[in-house]
Formats: sequence, structure tokens, C-alpha cells
Amino acid sequence: MTFSTLALVIALGLFGPILALRVRWHLPVILGELVAGIVFGATGFGVLHYSDPIFVFLADMGFAVVMFVAGTHVPVRDSAVRSALDSGALRAVLVGVLAAAGGFGIARWFDTGHGAIYAVLMASSSAALVLPIIDALPLKGKDSVAPQGKPVLALTAQVAIADTACVVALPLVIDPANAGRAALGALAVAGCAVALYFLLRRLEESGTRRRIHKVSEDRSFALELRGSLAILFALCAVATQTHVSIMLAGFAAGLAVAAVGEPRRVAKQLFAINDGFLGPLFFVWLGSRLNLRDFGTHPRLILLGLALGLGGVLVHLATRLIGQPFAFGALAAAQIGVPVAAVTVGTQLHILVPGEAAALMLGALCTIAVAALATSRIAARNSSDTEGPQQRKPVHD
Repeated sequence: MTFSTLALVIALGLFGPILALRVRWHLPVILGELVAGIVFGATGFGVLHYSDPIFVFLADMGFAVVMFVAGTHVPVRDSAVRSALDSGALRAVLVGVLAAAGGFGIARWFDTGHGAIYAVLMASSSAALVLPIIDALPLKGKDSVAPQGKPVLALTAQVAIADTACVVALPLVIDPANAGRAALGALAVAGCAVALYFLLRRLEESGTRRRIHKVSEDRSFALELRGSLAILFALCAVATQTHVSIMLAGFAAGLAVAAVGEPRRVAKQLFAINDGFLGPLFFVWLGSRLNLRDFGTHPRLILLGLALGLGGVLVHLATRLIGQPFAFGALAAAQIGVPVAAVTVGTQLHILVPGEAAALMLGALCTIAVAALATSRIAARNSSDTEGPQQRKPVHD
């Protein structure tokens, strides 16, 4: 990989913000980055060589940081969300049961033998996508509509539970022959994450973290950021040594930091690294390795992608049976982290059939499109409900 290629990758990453520029469309930035990678990668011009070792290593770093940031989005410390864990867990379990039936049914219909993978994908929700949407919309707080309070808290809890459970489950189902080894590796990573949590909590309670922050801020040392990245990559090293995906390492490290409370300064610094460099690089690389030309050879896989996307939406909409509004169910269906991990790990292990990786991403994009429509509907309805009678223009005959 040369500097000219790196410059091209960073420039292509700008397609993400450009495509997401219209706020009312609610399109994720990664969509444009994926499309840019597809156009310049294996499907399109072939300029980007996804197998380049340096490109792969940088993409792995990006994947780890992306999953770390996703983990920090899980509201572990929010007491209001914890109060809604029972209803959120019930909905997540219902979705999981239906996703299991749907996943194995789709795998049998398309004869891929990947029913467990499809079940995990369909049951997943993306905290990194959904929770920022919830925070951005006027859904909660003193100015929000009161009846929406409990559904929003339950939605937040549901997404957090589903995302965590599916991230843990994916390494176990994606390679059943080595599930035992993956389970041991997952336990090792989880143990390290728990130890990290207690270490961070000790530093917080003793005031050491605040003293480090003060020195770092006064002297512009960025000590907290350096420490966060060192811990993250150390946990990734544990994951690779125990034959577990760095997806789990990144997410577990993010959960540990979220449980203690991420300093605002570090959050901004990680945002800059993730959204400004490593994140776009990873998604452009991911798009470059997706070969949509396989759809021409295996057109049935287009139907597979649509079936996975539609199935993921339907199993989440089924929570209407236990009181969740349709729009919230559709929003909870949004998935990206788990499908991306399935594509990344599945292709590295050579488990997926030709074109299946593109089908998995197509399914994820379908759920994102439905979630975007649901978000627009929620925003419009909330705006209409909160508009006072005195603000409405009188209607004249």
C-alpha cells in the first residue's frame, strides 16, 4: 500500500458524509463509504486491492476501534435504562426465538447450511446506529411526549441486550467446528475486560484518572487516549492469540469503559480517530472486498440478501404483540456491526460461499433503509404531537 492509495482511500471516505448530508434521510455515514469501496474495489475498477497486507492490518485496526466505539454506546450506567431491562430483555428474547426459526428456515431454503449465522444476524440490533438516533430525536426528556418514555427506555434496553448477546454469539456460531476453542477464547477476552473494568474503576475512585486528565490537558499529552488505544490493542492481541475475532475484543473493551464512564475529552478524541481515519478506511476496505459480480453468477443470493433483510425486520416488528410500537420495532431492526463482523470473519475463515458476503451486507442495508423510514416517521409524529395548539396556524374558511 502506497501513500497515493492511502490518500485515495481517505478521499473515498468522504462519500460517507456526502451521502448522509441530508438529515431527513437518516442515512448512516458508512453507507457511502461502503459504496465507494465497492466502486473502486473488486466489483468496480479494481484500483483498491483488499488483500494488501498493510491495507488489511489498517482495516483490522479500524475494525477494532469501530467495535470499541460501538461498545461505548451501550448505556451500561444509565439507571433509567436498567429499570426497563425486563421489558427490553423480553422483547430481545422474543426476537431471538423468531430469528432462530427464520434463520434456519432461510438457510434450508437456500441450502447454505448457515442457519445459526442467519439467526444471529436477524436477531441483532446495532447500538452504534440506533442509540445515537434515539439521542438525536426529541424522544425523551422534559420536553418529550410522556407516553413515549417507557417505549424509548425499553427500546434502548432491547438494543443494548441484543447487540451484546449477538456480538458474543457470533464467534461461536460462525465456526461450529471450533466453537469450543472460540468459547474459551471468548472467556479469556471477557476475563480481561472484567479486569480492565475494575482497574478503571479503581483509577476513577482514587482520583488518579482525574489527576492524569489534568496533566494531560495542561501539557497536551493525550495520555488518556494513548492509554485507551494501548488497552484496546492489548485486548485485540489476547483475542488473536486465543483465536477469537477482534470484534469481541473491541466491543468488550468498549463495554468496560462505558461501565466506568468514558471521559468526554477521550470520547471526542476517539471520535476523531474513528470517524476521521480508521473507521472510513475499514468500511472502504470492506466495500472493496465485496464482489457484487458474484450476484451475476449466483442471482439467487440477491434473494438471500433480501430475505435476510426482510426477515430481520419482520422478527423485530413481531414485538408489537407485546406492546412495542411498529416504528420502534423497525428502528430496532437496524443492524451493521454484526453483519460486518460476519462478513469479515467469514471471509477470513473461507466459510462463506461466493456472493454470500455481499448478500449479508445487502440484508443489513435493507434493515438500515427500513430503520431510516421509521426514524422519519417517529420524528414527524413526535413533532406533530409536541406542537401546541397555540403554535398552529388557524384555519380560515
